[in-house]
Amino acid sequence: MSTDTPPLHVAAASGTLDAVSTPDQPAGASPAQTAPTASRRGYGALWRGVPRELGFLLLTMPIAIVGMSVGLTLFWTGVGTLIIYVGLFVLIATFYVVRAFGTLEITRLRWAGRPEITEPQWTDPSRPQTFWRTMFGPFVNGHYWLYLLHTLIINPIVSIVSWTLTIAWSAVALGGLTAWFWERFIPNGDREVYLSRIIVDWVFNVRSTFDPVMGEAILDLVIGVIFALTLPFITRGLISLHSVIAQGMLGAWRSEALQREVADLSASRGAAIVAEDQALRRLERDLHDGPQQRLVRLQMDIAAAERKLADDPDAARAILAEAGQQAHDTLEELRALSRGFAPPILQDRGLVAAIDSLAARSPIPLRVESSIEPGVRFSPELERSVYFVAAELSANLAKHSGATEARLFLDRTVDPATGAAWLSVWLTDNGAGGASAVTGHGLAGLGERVHGLRGEFVVDSPVGGPTRIGARIPV
Repeated sequence: MSTDTPPLHVAAASGTLDAVSTPDQPAGASPAQTAPTASRRGYGALWRGVPRELGFLLLTMPIAIVGMSVGLTLFWTGVGTLIIYVGLFVLIATFYVVRAFGTLEITRLRWAGRPEITEPQWTDPSRPQTFWRTMFGPFVNGHYWLYLLHTLIINPIVSIVSWTLTIAWSAVALGGLTAWFWERFIPNGDREVYLSRIIVDWVFNVRSTFDPVMGEAILDLVIGVIFALTLPFITRGLISLHSVIAQGMLGAWRSEALQREVADLSASRGAAIVAEDQALRRLERDLHDGPQQRLVRLQMDIAAAERKLADDPDAARAILAEAGQQAHDTLEELRALSRGFAPPILQDRGLVAAIDSLAARSPIPLRVESSIEPGVRFSPELERSVYFVAAELSANLAKHSGATEARLFLDRTVDPATGAAWLSVWLTDNGAGGASAVTGHGLAGLGERVHGLRGEFVVDSPVGGPTRIGARIPV
């Protein structure tokens, strides 16, 4: 991939970091404003989902009956043979079979366009997964019993109802819309009762004299149109019923979601502490190696100038001139260090202006591409964090990349599935590549800082280049 192409999709170890630019999205827009058009509710959107929903509903009963048959056979075989211990292993197999059918239901609902259902946490990550825990864990895990109840009883009952309604509604709609063609081939014989005449006579209180065959064709067409127009509501309602049941019986519990949230927060807190510690150590080292040494040299030069001031004024002036240069260099180093925290331009004019200023100071030509308007502001904490990432990537570019040009991408995106907003910053260059997040070094510390902000950090730098390094931080 050349440096002329932004890194749009890069798979991270912790997930997929999707830095897709959305130039049509207004800067600072809310997630509700940036939701894709396909997700907007309307009759047309209902019809777009009908093919997938029909595919789900028509396959539901066959799959449910197979699951019930296999599950019941295994379950009662296991119960009946418990006395000879073989039944214990048959019951274990039953649990894993119904888990597979439940997972299939969740997958099919996702394919049908329903919201993602988080699967349960089948094992405790805080405990080692031993053979005996794998074998007998299902007996004490409530999710397995819920999957068993869903596969053996609930899903077959609901599936028969939904499958019957789907077949009946679709058949009436299709039959009514095509009755004008196939009814002419059906002999009427001695038929005297016509539904169309009965309806007209009852509604208008008259004795109709119109052609009953034509009346039946018109009535069938009207019924077919009504059933066809209401078909999207039927399929959406039935699939929503399956989704609600699956969410309650097959999805993760709220307590598990809270446990995962606590674990994520603990990991983020630990990463933030490590990142701050590394930043303080680096600042300590930079102050010791740079300004502190220059200030010591400045103190020595001033002392030497004082000693020579009376005996050799010319030498004293030369020493004082050199001391002045040392003071100037020290001030420049302190300014450079302060830019790593929060430069004044970031506070005064915002993130985009600060990134442009950073690129202008880069010794390697660095072109900025941003989908964010210059005047858009974010929270001070978020702006400082994104600027810090960009500054570190720029410094790493100058020190280690060996590149002759680079591009920096700044983008605000919204996840269409969750509505969460993210700020993404990417740096690509045409250097030698080979960059990696080695523990204790700059990129690793930067990754720890990003993870501490509950963001994602990706390094994609094959040997020979190009290098693509990016971070995505939640707004």
